[in-house]
Amino acid sequence: MAWVYLLLAGLFEIGWPLGFKLSQQAEYRVSGIVGAVVSMGLSGWLLWMAQREIPIGTAYAVWTGIGGAGTFLIGVMFFGDAATLWRFLGVAMIVGGVVTLKLAH
Repeated sequence: MAWVYLLLAGLFEIGWPLGFKLSQQAEYRVSGIVGAVVSMGLSGWLLWMAQREIPIGTAYAVWTGIGGAGTFLIGVMFFGDAATLWRFLGVAMIVGGVVTLKLAH
């Protein structure tokens, strides 16, 4: 169950930068900030739950990896962030590191 908590924590980790990005638009100002704060709280709580069974270094690296890679993809798909080969290669290395940590656990 700890890995499910960690996966969910990583997904909620994507929610807070997304909420902050949305809050830059006046019509989403309040809902974006509220969404970001709720995502932060849920992400942190789920990370705490996961760390009961998963070592802190592994949990933190996986958590930030999911958040970073997911936020990158959201930026490319919905906000026009650059989609260069080098940026995708960097994210692929992050994902590869996360997979390696999971397999080594």
